[in-house]
Amino acid sequence: MQLTIIDFAVIAAYFLLNIGIGLAYRNRASKSIDDFFVSGRSVTWWLAGTSMVATTFAADTPLAVTGMVARNGIAGNWLWWNFVFSGMMTVFLYARLWRRSGVLTDVEFAEIRYSGKPAAILRGFRAIYLGVPINCMVIGWVNLAMVKILGLLLGVSKEEAILIVFGIIAITSVVSSLSGLWGVMITDMVQFTIMMGMTITLSVYAVDAVGGIGAMKEKLMAVDAARGVTAGSSDSVLSFIPDLNSAWMPFVAFFAYLAVNWWASWYPGAEPGGGGYIAQRMLSAKDEKHSLLATLWFNIAHYAIRPWPWILIGLSTLILYPGLADPETGYVMVMIDHLPPALRGLMIASFLAAYMSTISTQLNWGASYIVNDFYRRFFRPSAPDSHYVMISRVSTVVLTILAALVTYVIDSIAGAYQLLMAIGAGTGGVLLLRWYWWRVNAWSEISAMVASFIVSVFLQKVMGWDSQTPDGFAYVLFWTVGITTVVWVGTTYLTKPEPDATLVAFYRRVKPELLGWRHVAALAPEVKPKNDLVPNLLDWAAGCIMVLCALFGVGSIILMDYGKGALLIAGALASAGYIYWDFNRRGWSSAVE
Repeated sequence: MQLTIIDFAVIAAYFLLNIGIGLAYRNRASKSIDDFFVSGRSVTWWLAGTSMVATTFAADTPLAVTGMVARNGIAGNWLWWNFVFSGMMTVFLYARLWRRSGVLTDVEFAEIRYSGKPAAILRGFRAIYLGVPINCMVIGWVNLAMVKILGLLLGVSKEEAILIVFGIIAITSVVSSLSGLWGVMITDMVQFTIMMGMTITLSVYAVDAVGGIGAMKEKLMAVDAARGVTAGSSDSVLSFIPDLNSAWMPFVAFFAYLAVNWWASWYPGAEPGGGGYIAQRMLSAKDEKHSLLATLWFNIAHYAIRPWPWILIGLSTLILYPGLADPETGYVMVMIDHLPPALRGLMIASFLAAYMSTISTQLNWGASYIVNDFYRRFFRPSAPDSHYVMISRVSTVVLTILAALVTYVIDSIAGAYQLLMAIGAGTGGVLLLRWYWWRVNAWSEISAMVASFIVSVFLQKVMGWDSQTPDGFAYVLFWTVGITTVVWVGTTYLTKPEPDATLVAFYRRVKPELLGWRHVAALAPEVKPKNDLVPNLLDWAAGCIMVLCALFGVGSIILMDYGKGALLIAGALASAGYIYWDFNRRGWSSAVE
């Protein structure tokens, strides 16, 4: 792709804007460690929620969705759409609890919920494990994706692209270390606007290149026919639901995704009950209502609004580039072949925005663990805030350097990354129930992590089960979750509960659902919680229906199936109306009378 002076000027202006935001918010971030990592807990829902959306929009995300659609049609997105059930559960059952907890990071939760050395060990281990190796590996993967994109766009070698990426990450590190979460979230707003604007623009040009929506549907029916697929069947590339007899999504795999995966598996950004940078945004919200609305807006935008431009581009690549060896590169090829030269600088800036929004969050989030949950907790518990802010900035720079080193060797440690992720393969149950059942203790979490790791590694490395195949993934998941659940529940009953003092303090602070805390509630009669579990679960169900109806309704209208689209949109609006009515009836902060 040939770039002009105007393109370079647009890109330079984008970088200057980011640096300007970092400088503008430097003083605000320097006030305290709370300002640096949770923006003084004064963020509005729309800013916190949009920041969540921007963070999950990495440079490689559009390419990944394009590849899913090109390989398996629209239904290929169920590989990540299944997490809508987890996301909406975070909205209605956990967002307000997180905000009430008042912790600075989600791993600090261990020492308000549990006590003694087991709690301290759990907090310290998770801080280092998540903040350094996992965080640097995630950044390394995102770096490599950006290297791939720059190589295709600019026609440079891998080594040259790596140097460019390291220059970009250095600028991102400066912005993140100067401005803390304040600057990260403000730049996220700007970056998300650029990313979505240019993605929508590219989808328009992609659809136009194949002759419009009507012509696209006709040509895709021809693609189906060439594959021996009947138009309108569940195996069509235009189907929203996968064919459960297909090789890529047999029934057992689809069942695993819908029934188990979304609540049982831990993954950065999709933690059961919320965690990581999602929890960080909830904790930064000004109150419980804003925490809930931020997470709700994130899930609506993430699942129902953002995917369709990517999907349209993926469908277009099936027509424009049939038989493409690497389907993910189709997204970039559409840019090169069909985007007007006047928009190329903005399009590259949108990739940089997607990349930098993810990196800046990973750096700030990782530094929060290192500083708050390791350095301050175990080495300097009583230093002034100015000291912690300084250490936070140093930690951000150190993480940048470590992530750059990981980028060089990421291919050789792919196996190690899979093993590290195995620790979270079956821990979702304990992460969800620790809020709702007083009997869960620190050993419950520790045993779940250990059991999940051992079982997952044994099945894959000793028994030879291949989790990369649909069937293999399902059976590894079922066995890992089943055995891990037996282990952590058994451990819970075989070990002592947390001391009453710890449980009462947590109960007074968070005010969890009464049903699982009656033993503790008797010790704190001044707290009068409501039994809102059933209404919250009904809101969760309505939220899932709302998002899925909106997702498929928007898609149906785009693909000119207006009757179906209108019915689905009506279902989404009805579900939204129910949620609004219920929360007005009960109150947005409904834990206590």
